[in-house]
Amino acid sequence: MDFENKVAFVAGGGGGMGLAIANALITQGCHVGIADLKSTPDKIASGPGRHLYHKGDLSQDEFVSDAVNATADEFGRLDYLINTAGVLWLDRDKSVIDMDMDVWDQVMAINLKSFALSTRYAVPHMKKAGGGAMVHFSSVDATGGDAPAQDAYGASKAAVIRLAKSLAIQFAGDGIRSNVILPGPTMSPMQERWQNNEQAQQQVAGFVPLGKLGTTDDMADACLFLLSDKAQYITGVELPVDGGITARV
Repeated sequence: MDFENKVAFVAGGGGGMGLAIANALITQGCHVGIADLKSTPDKIASGPGRHLYHKGDLSQDEFVSDAVNATADEFGRLDYLINTAGVLWLDRDKSVIDMDMDVWDQVMAINLKSFALSTRYAVPHMKKAGGGAMVHFSSVDATGGDAPAQDAYGASKAAVIRLAKSLAIQFAGDGIRSNVILPGPTMSPMQERWQNNEQAQQQVAGFVPLGKLGTTDDMADACLFLLSDKAQYITGVELPVDGGITARV
């Protein structure tokens, strides 16, 4: 998988899966624009690829436009878009019967609108480059219901799948591919409830056929494959990276 001198934009790359993906690309010689509401993380890879960090709100049109365009201007092109921004607010995201609908709107803005905005501004640059690839992060939670519910999260992640499929069809003729990754239970900052609770980690891992939690590097490996020319005949699919959870019927 050759990423040398290619250019990527990672939305939500300030930590977790997004940072793992950005670092994996940078170490393979890809130049990466990283955008996140968080401050610049300490653990961005040192090279050989270069990076440009943008701090701001990915649900805001002007910020996304500026960040994507600045990345393409700085590095001379844009080949890849990776959408990893997302929130899982277990304390506030509940059944639609009970939740504050302002929370619904906020989750949709972060988990879905941000993907739409980054795509809106990335695609013209990909067309100019002669093609490209997008990977959007959803969740296995998008494939079924929950109890207790996190309805805004699940609905937003299901919408990501539909959006990605539409983009795959719209831009196939331009040589732009669009795919989705559905992570299963993964040790990442989003799952802070597990970080210091070994018993909870073991309990969740017990539901995974492979018997373990995923890592952010697992997600980065799958993402780089879908971005690469090794996946040049793959578009419009959702790839579960979940240890076998979705194989259960």
